[in-house]
Amino acid sequence: MNYKRIALFSCLLAALVVTLGAYTRLSNSGLGCPDWPGCYGFITVPTHATDVLLAESLFPNSQLEPKKAWIEMVHRYFAGCLGLLIAFLCIIAVRNKKQSVLPVKLVALLAVLIVLQGALGMWTVTLNLQPFVVMGHLLGGFSILAILSLVYFRVTNSQEPLEDRVSHYFNLTLGVLVILSIQIAFGGWVAANYAAPHCTGLPVCNNIELFSLESLFHLPLGKENYEYGVLPFDTRLSIHFVHRLWALVTALAIFVMAWKLYRVAVSKTFKIAVLWVVILLLIQLTVGSAIVHLQFPLLLTLFHNFMAAMLLVSMVRLCFLIKYRCQVAL
Repeated sequence: MNYKRIALFSCLLAALVVTLGAYTRLSNSGLGCPDWPGCYGFITVPTHATDVLLAESLFPNSQLEPKKAWIEMVHRYFAGCLGLLIAFLCIIAVRNKKQSVLPVKLVALLAVLIVLQGALGMWTVTLNLQPFVVMGHLLGGFSILAILSLVYFRVTNSQEPLEDRVSHYFNLTLGVLVILSIQIAFGGWVAANYAAPHCTGLPVCNNIELFSLESLFHLPLGKENYEYGVLPFDTRLSIHFVHRLWALVTALAIFVMAWKLYRVAVSKTFKIAVLWVVILLLIQLTVGSAIVHLQFPLLLTLFHNFMAAMLLVSMVRLCFLIKYRCQVAL
């Protein structure tokens, strides 16, 4: 059995699921199906007249929009396939535990995360897009992608030796990964509260005088429906602006880390890995600025989500190269 191909396919499928989830959120299709795991009581989107009438009678407070419903269901179908694939990886890891063909602990963690992710997907619908749940669902998807990527890196590890000087920067690289993860969480909070269009203008918001740290503590709680956001304008502006500020912190941290690593690295593999992080960061910063300038086009915003996932994977790879190839103990 080719474990490398299975691991690679798992990563690609996870990236697709994360992207489909972002598209579902950005196209306002999160409540395209008001129930879970089906859609209006069916395993697929009802299309026949009798099925539509039955769906409307079962969910009188929801209006069936086939396009949004299909977007939501396609995301669920692929997410379900990913769950089955992770279950398959668990079986392989356990049955071949002595041969160590797959990292058992990582695969077990994936199994826990995929169950939690399924629950968050259900709560996203049943709690009508509660922002904390939506952000948790987004972070769960990114976490699964990151760990699957780490599984792939472990399976394909060539044991190429790297210079010892790089090993001293593991804590720095891990710290930058944490900073990037916080930035992704901020981005998820912006999306969950529909705060993106509330901060226009570059480099600061047009209504920056409305920014208030105090307003950030106006939490979205106690509402029956959170679609399109429930927080006041100044709070959403502040949420978005904090995301921009932390983006500068993240960019500075990555540039400093990259400069230090590239300066001491000798291995071509490691230098290329560092350069990839910088290239992806520059693309992400450019895309983020273009999104605001072009007033938040859907496809470009979707690409912004995808690039965040790729930047996360590239940072995970850097940490992997230092820890497993330089034999740095956690």
